Amino acid sequence: MHDLVIFDCDGVLVDSEPLSNQVLVDNLARYGLNLTIEDSMKLFVGGTMTGVRDKARALGAELPTGWVDEVYAETYDRLRLGVQLMPGVADLLAVLEANGLPFCVASNGSPDKMQITLGQNGLWDRFRDVAFSAHVLGTAKPDPTLFLATAERFNAVNPVVIEDSLSGVTAASRAHMRCLAYVPHGGGKKLADAGGEVFSDMAQVPALLGI
Repeated sequence: MHDLVIFDCDGVLVDSEPLSNQVLVDNLARYGLNLTIEDSMKLFVGGTMTGVRDKARALGAELPTGWVDEVYAETYDRLRLGVQLMPGVADLLAVLEANGLPFCVASNGSPDKMQITLGQNGLWDRFRDVAFSAHVLGTAKPDPTLFLATAERFNAVNPVVIEDSLSGVTAASRAHMRCLAYVPHGGGKKLADAGGEVFSDMAQVPALLGI
């Protein structure tokens, strides 16, 4: 029986990835790199913004010093306009609470970003004390340290991770944690190859957890 559920945030709890990637597409176009949103999702989802910067520069974008702060500000402004929960998340959290199964969030995103996205959906009060960020820890997925440190905070010996990105699934695998790989729009071969157990609907999770 699992003793902790570790959620990723973007793309798992909140449907923020399309919005954030549209901001990236629009921003990078101003600096000479023209991508589709599909390109951006494929290149950047699950990474850090410094990683995005480095990849974009390698692809030819002429990004200025201070670009990371610039794109964060643009992203936060867009997310403040509204971001939805992923379908079924509220019901899943209710089931976990009813079964006394602790949960938390561990994200490569910043605490400010999580507060914006979770705050407007009524979840920040439930996650504020159990929100773990790579920005604070200083090391990001696919490094397993974020997940290992999170489990240690709960004294969890059998945690399960819910992820939607290759970097997140890889981090879970490296941490020797079971990982449920969320692919609501199909696909998922890369996540499965990395060790994730692919599923497409949050309503499937209780059965996968044995509750």
